[in-house]
Amino acid sequence: MAEFVDIPSPGWPLEFGEPGRPAIVLVHDSYGRLPYLEAYAKSLANQGFYVAVPDLFDGLATVQAEGAADLEARADDGFALATLDDAVALGRGHGAARVGLIGLGLGGRFALRLAQSGAADAVVAYYAVLGDDEAGVIPCPVLLHRPASGEWAQREEADADAFVSRLKEHGTPVTQHTYAAAAEGFANATMLELLDKNAAALAFVRSTYFLQAQLLD
Repeated sequence: MAEFVDIPSPGWPLEFGEPGRPAIVLVHDSYGRLPYLEAYAKSLANQGFYVAVPDLFDGLATVQAEGAADLEARADDGFALATLDDAVALGRGHGAARVGLIGLGLGGRFALRLAQSGAADAVVAYYAVLGDDEAGVIPCPVLLHRPASGEWAQREEADADAFVSRLKEHGTPVTQHTYAAAAEGFANATMLELLDKNAAALAFVRSTYFLQAQLLD
């Protein structure tokens, strides 16, 4: 049976960094808002960003694959997108002229979908793409981190290639990096069985440089 744990501050974003700085909304994967995201957010804040970390699961998280599948199945698209929109508005309300999105897994898919609305100035997605049924123009630069190993790579490779092609056809600036030895979840530092430290560190540096170029003056 899947097990879940309550996490602090359910239902509202955790905030890091100086309000008014260019903002980043950091969106968790299907395991929920686990502790590693605080370290990720603080590292971004140290690079000059204000960071909001919303909770799409209303205080639930898990360290089991079964639990993650259950939480993902329960996820409500409308609620998730509204929650991300609120987090973007929080950053802009503090005075941020530009806002970026970073999403991991399920959070990456929601970040890409929200970016279609024009709400963000840049978007980073880890192991996430949009299929044909979610097709739409993304009017801001996109950075994709693609694992080359494991089930995600086998399942999503064709969709990922098609997604990148659509972005380019629509004129969206897109950068993608592939991590040969990494599988889905490689940046989830709470889940040690998923974590690939080298890939996670490299992806963080690339994400930071990308967002500095897009969001900072």
